[in-house]
Amino acid sequence: MISVDGLAVEFSGKTLFSDVNFVINPNDKIALMGKNGAGKSTIMKIIAGRQKPTRGIVSAPKDAVIAYLPQHLLTEDTCTVFEETSKAFHKIFAMRDEMERLNKELETREDYDSDEYMAIIEKVTDLGEKYYSIEEINYDAEVEKALRGLGFKREDLHKPTSEFSGGWRMRIELAKILLQKPDLILLDEPTNHADIESVVWLEDFLLNKAKAVMVISHDKTFIDNITNRTIEVTMGRIYDYKANYSHYLTLRDERRAHQIKAYKEQQKFIADNMAFIERFKGTYSKTNQVNSRERMLEKLEIIEIDEVDTSQLKLRFPPSIRSGDTPVMVTDLSKSYGDKVVFRDANLSISRGQKVSFVGRNGEGKSTMIKAILGEIDYTGRCEIGHNVKVGYFAQNQASLLDENLTIFQTIDEVAVGEIRKQIKNILGRFMFSGDDIEKKVSVLSGGERTRLAMVKLLLEPVNLLILDEPTNHLDLKSKDVLKEALLDFDGTLILVSHDRDFLQGLSQKVYEFKDQRVIEHFETIDEFLERNRINSLKEINL
Repeated sequence: MISVDGLAVEFSGKTLFSDVNFVINPNDKIALMGKNGAGKSTIMKIIAGRQKPTRGIVSAPKDAVIAYLPQHLLTEDTCTVFEETSKAFHKIFAMRDEMERLNKELETREDYDSDEYMAIIEKVTDLGEKYYSIEEINYDAEVEKALRGLGFKREDLHKPTSEFSGGWRMRIELAKILLQKPDLILLDEPTNHADIESVVWLEDFLLNKAKAVMVISHDKTFIDNITNRTIEVTMGRIYDYKANYSHYLTLRDERRAHQIKAYKEQQKFIADNMAFIERFKGTYSKTNQVNSRERMLEKLEIIEIDEVDTSQLKLRFPPSIRSGDTPVMVTDLSKSYGDKVVFRDANLSISRGQKVSFVGRNGEGKSTMIKAILGEIDYTGRCEIGHNVKVGYFAQNQASLLDENLTIFQTIDEVAVGEIRKQIKNILGRFMFSGDDIEKKVSVLSGGERTRLAMVKLLLEPVNLLILDEPTNHLDLKSKDVLKEALLDFDGTLILVSHDRDFLQGLSQKVYEFKDQRVIEHFETIDEFLERNRINSLKEINL
């Protein structure tokens, strides 16, 4: 059992949250929810021991293993994927190596009666008890199983980590965490860089093999599938319910409705008694009644109504100019990097106003196809952009490309031209940057705040072909819902790459699947595609 008592974090004279108390029990699967900037990652870092609170403590048993996967990782490039993942067992291997070293030393020593000799024997005995009490497992097989489950192919395992992108390195870190069999796993946005198949695998692991879990995620389907408890951080305090997120929202609304009803009834009760007191004050025959009611009102505990954060992203894409009938036409397109073939003879035809999804495992060519459409890479075959097409592109790492030394206002002022410059403050206000916030440096913004700021830059001028590569990474649930509504209303053409099942649903009329060096066209909605592939994906991932 891990106990969080009286946590508070303050900075620059402002309180992020205060008096946060809760207990994490064995087998709790907790969704730590809240808007971007509410303090979720800060609470998780404090539990992980990576950050100190202004006040409060976190208590855990001495032998408890707490594993933490942060949003952003700094990975070294000094070994292979397999070697890096095997570091999950470094404490066990270190015990084994120390035992071997001490036993060799005992073989060469002859001072059998000395204190030093006896101390070595005691140490070897102690290490042996700990080492041999650990369940015997095939470490190599466990490492391979974890990596394969997270999407690595067998031939990838002995490649240097330097050959892999940030998303794949995050999977290596996740594999190391899973192999430690921790008492508590802390995951901060684990699905941001994972494809749908790997997310399904992760769900299965967390449900069936992990102990306690606390996860920050804005993938609603993921958290609803794995959690049985929701702790929401909002307005500087927390609300804790034994329910998954969707059920929690219903319970919270019901609780608030009861609070409002009880509050109104109490206010009427107070008003009636105040009227009685005012009417009969000074009336001798009513003195006892008046005094009694005054004492009752003094002791009355006023019903509080849960605060609700009503600030919300306001997003609407500008009307787009009319493009040609076919904004994107790809014919027999092939792309290779050295000996590695990404895809062969791919064909795409996207009509004006059509919304399509690119899906598939990471590394199968979704982002590569986008780069080909944008003319950023060489390829064989043909890729044509239609007449009068104006492209707006949101890259997977768009938020990280922002200049951290600029303020929010300077970031937009730098790219705004013409009359739009007079509207910068209003535009930023629609994206929940108001007042003194606009003078904040990009370096202090959360992942979600950076994503919102990058989205502002995208909207500064009208486009009729919108290409979004994982636009929901780091966006909170409310902001994702607003973005989804805006995309449904967008009157241009949309190409969407996303692993977020809840976000994808209802958003596209055609699916392009990237798989085994091919691009397969499916004339079905993303909902139909996902349902058809759900069971097949589970089987394939567990091979």
